[in-house]
Amino acid sequence: MARLTERNSWKALEAHAARPQARDIVGLFASDPRRAERYSLEAAGLILDFSKNPVSDQTVQLLLALAAESSVAEQTQAMFDGRRINVTENRPVLHIALRNQSQRPICVDGRDVMPDVRAVLHRLREFSESVRNGTLRGSTGKPFADVVNIGIGGSDLGPLTIYSALRPFAQRGPRLHFVSNVDGAHLAATVADLDPEATLFIVSSKTFTTQETMTNARSAREWLLTNLNGAESLDSVVGQHFAAASTNLDETGAFGIPPERVFGFWDWVGGRYSLWSAIGLPIALAVGFRQFDRLLAGAYAMDEHFRNAPAHVNMPLLLALIGVWHTNFLDSPTHAVLPYAQDLSWLPMHLQQLDMESNGKSIDRAGDTVEYTTGPIIWGAPGTNGQHAFFQHLHQGTQVTPCDFIVAAKSEWGMAEHHEILLANCIAQSEALLRGRTKDEVLEELQARGIKGQEAQRLAAHRSFPGNRPSSTILMERLDAHSVGALIALYEHKVFVQGAIWNINSFDQWGVELGKGLAKEVLNDLRAGHASPDHDQSTAALIKRICAMRGKQ
Repeated sequence: MARLTERNSWKALEAHAARPQARDIVGLFASDPRRAERYSLEAAGLILDFSKNPVSDQTVQLLLALAAESSVAEQTQAMFDGRRINVTENRPVLHIALRNQSQRPICVDGRDVMPDVRAVLHRLREFSESVRNGTLRGSTGKPFADVVNIGIGGSDLGPLTIYSALRPFAQRGPRLHFVSNVDGAHLAATVADLDPEATLFIVSSKTFTTQETMTNARSAREWLLTNLNGAESLDSVVGQHFAAASTNLDETGAFGIPPERVFGFWDWVGGRYSLWSAIGLPIALAVGFRQFDRLLAGAYAMDEHFRNAPAHVNMPLLLALIGVWHTNFLDSPTHAVLPYAQDLSWLPMHLQQLDMESNGKSIDRAGDTVEYTTGPIIWGAPGTNGQHAFFQHLHQGTQVTPCDFIVAAKSEWGMAEHHEILLANCIAQSEALLRGRTKDEVLEELQARGIKGQEAQRLAAHRSFPGNRPSSTILMERLDAHSVGALIALYEHKVFVQGAIWNINSFDQWGVELGKGLAKEVLNDLRAGHASPDHDQSTAALIKRICAMRGKQ
């Protein structure tokens, strides 16, 4: 297969992007009265309107040709077939198996993994229902009122994002808290107002050796043993107040967690794709297993759409290709995720990890340095907060930032007036990015207000907007478990497609390892009170200053 930049489709897209009208979205609308209809898709309860992007029928055809030349369909089939597409770790990539609602087997090396997946889901159901109905209680007999999830990365952001999104459905479950940062302030502030007799801890770590997670877990255990009164036997306290999502039964047992409270998953589940697995136990505890099952069903519906829909109406594929168009041909280095839903406040950060940890790579699958841009910088915040923070940059900044607006037509919280204002702002912002405002329009408005002449000319320059700023809108009827599952799966498949086109392995994360290893060396230096000679001058000086401040010299 030819290198990416040498393919005919890539060269055709470069020429297509060089046209003077390549970024003229307003002109595309003017020439097609049915554009909004023709450039919208519906799948798994989501509607994607991508008409406000600078793509024509020719652009789409060229992008689809790029996908075909990049063997995206074949790579998709390889993932669903359980082949070892994580080439640097020699593993399959089967988060899709975790939400498989069909009777179709999904095999690894000829063995169907679905019986094991269903067995873990059955155990998650039994455990979560026992906690929620009060059958399973703490060591002094109190039902659990609070659950603290201790994890980091995907073991934290995934469940945190989903729990936040589904808060309206969590009213009859225990309160859920998340601790991820090794900064002791995170754990201390979280447990400060909790009753140890009614607190359950979930330690989420595949290996049960992650430094930040295990440091927090040990401190949580110490807090529990120090503050728990009336327990019949301290030896049994940990086993009654802790559970784990892990594969390391030796370490969980040494910690004090009995095997019946350990929920496993597999090496073909990456951390940032793990919320569908036992890592999702906190979600089931908070909102109930029925809602967790609906979450899986929404993701499965998007999986089936992605697997079966023709390319020209395939929502994840087209969303990914539009992203490639912006990143590689229109020189947009960042992408903004703008959920107009407070309950999706953690979504931009979750997608930061999903996208940037997956596709923030400069080496292709053959081990060669890439000669093109890969994953963009993902950022964003909930509307309408972002409008009063960084939207100035989106509308008038020198860099063009493609945006995803995400909104539900109905609110789970009621408060209809609030939601109508929210909806109006979401739709208006995407319209403003598209339309902009010409200097003549501003002058006419200023003159109507009695501002004329040189002063009007001066102000008009500042109040004009260039327009033709791209955005997509993802609309759903309501933000429920099915829609949230479909939404996360949509972005997972988008990331997969882009990685397939860029010929990178989207499923490893070696870039996080070097800093973690060096942190152990620095930790030893801080404990010893001096810097080892192996550090650079700046690092050694910082260690020296910190040791002096802490009185360790």
